[in-house]
Amino acid sequence: MNKPATKTTTHRRGWIIALGVLLGVLIAGGVAFALDHAVNGDKVPRGVAVGGVEIGRMDRADAQATLERELKDKVSAPIKIRAGELETSVLPGEAGITPNWKATVDSTGKMSYNPITWVMDFFRQREIPISSDADPQLLDAAVHRITEDLHREPADASINLAEGKAELIPAVTGQSVDPRLVEVDLLTGWLDPEGIDLEAKENPPAIGDSVAQKIINGPAKRALSAPIVLHGQDGIDGVIPPERIGEILHFHPEPDTKKIQPEVDVEAAHGILNEALAATEQERQNARIGYSGGQRVITPHVDGLKINWEESLADFPERVIGESPKEWDASYVEDPASFTTEDAQHATFDEVVGEFSTSGFAAASGHNIQLTAATVNGAIVAPGEVFSLNGYTGPRGTAQGYVESGIILNGHADKAVGGGISQFATTLYNAAYFAGMQDVAHTAHSYYISRYPAGREATVYEGAIDLQFKNTSPYPVRIDTYFGDGAITVKLMGVKTVSVESINGGRWAPTQPQRITLSGSDCVPSGGAPGFTTSDTRIIRDLAGNEISRNTTTTVYDPSPIVRCE
Repeated sequence: MNKPATKTTTHRRGWIIALGVLLGVLIAGGVAFALDHAVNGDKVPRGVAVGGVEIGRMDRADAQATLERELKDKVSAPIKIRAGELETSVLPGEAGITPNWKATVDSTGKMSYNPITWVMDFFRQREIPISSDADPQLLDAAVHRITEDLHREPADASINLAEGKAELIPAVTGQSVDPRLVEVDLLTGWLDPEGIDLEAKENPPAIGDSVAQKIINGPAKRALSAPIVLHGQDGIDGVIPPERIGEILHFHPEPDTKKIQPEVDVEAAHGILNEALAATEQERQNARIGYSGGQRVITPHVDGLKINWEESLADFPERVIGESPKEWDASYVEDPASFTTEDAQHATFDEVVGEFSTSGFAAASGHNIQLTAATVNGAIVAPGEVFSLNGYTGPRGTAQGYVESGIILNGHADKAVGGGISQFATTLYNAAYFAGMQDVAHTAHSYYISRYPAGREATVYEGAIDLQFKNTSPYPVRIDTYFGDGAITVKLMGVKTVSVESINGGRWAPTQPQRITLSGSDCVPSGGAPGFTTSDTRIIRDLAGNEISRNTTTTVYDPSPIVRCE
């Protein structure tokens, strides 16, 4: 008689069945695992892909052929490379990169003997980096270019003032990439259909948006709150409206302190305010002396009135970005004439204050010298006034009667309209020199001309080089010119108050000429001349013989070239 099955017996039988099933599965899996390794062990592991092309379970030769066939178009396509917010691209050929299909397939390895990995390979696809060959020189150049393309310098926050408004220009975070990683990722990931993503290192700016916003809410807001008004005389105002504040207010970043510094351009403000206020000033005019029919004709003086800009704009920055009032009155000062009508009435021109003569010019040059002398003859230079030769004669071209004559160009003879005027300038310069006038502007010739005193001569060029001197005596002087007998003489007439001595310092530091060859019918051969350095000392004494001043001027002359004509 059989015993009925108990609950314990039934439970034990279930476990035995389950273990049998599990054992059967393991045996079957083991058989499959062994069979798979036996059949596919030398093939490319299951689930492997290169550049998106599945080559798992292929013979290695077939895998290599498949990659060559499927990826033949991609190996010449642009490689997209990204880092942060920046992107660039490069052609494989530009980077000198070519695929090594055999090495790529070999890099896939063998089928795994790890059962878990073996099972997972049935359900996943693994992208294997491509193995590449590269031209080192081309690769280095491509890596450098990519690194530059993906690099961005940080930009500090800044402020732009335009049309009466302050605009925040946000800061920009910079970034950089490691060129070593660029090269590695380029060689291994260039066939990835998704492109290459590089890690970007952030480089924050020194000055952030909050710093700039603080300036906008503070100094910039105050500057734009109302127009700046400088009240002048006669109901005329100088005005800087908010729309023009950007012309006088600038913001300079200070990365070291991580601040933005507002700066007010007072000089620019002066210019804007003076656009209207210039009409409220009166330019002083010294009395002038002329002659008509042998009689002296006096043009009366006019006292001037001008704005004291230094005082008027003393606290100007505070008015722009601070709390000081934006409206105030301009400060004026009188500017009396230095040579009055009465001075002109009593002026005398009986004494030779200073004079000088030069000679040795060609006919055409003499024409220009005579014309200039006639223009300047009779000019009055009042006390404190500056005489400008270019300013007094105005243009000196063919329209004014000047002709082409000889000049010195780059050390050799040439021609130009107005040639010879430098000889008049040298004569006038020396007359003013011996009159004790203050040298305001004079330029010596680059090359020494033997008919002039070394270190005591001057050249002029319209619009560029001028001869200017200031009458520092208490009396007016008249410029008298005399042309004739192959010479030009200039005398400064007035009241003599000083005597002048000139001491030449000799010549030193000679430099030898170079040879040049010129062509053309105007070429003039020359034996050249050495250059040298010289000095001139002017000693000014009062009429009792007491020394007032002593000044030395040094002049360097270039060597004149040896000219050969062909």
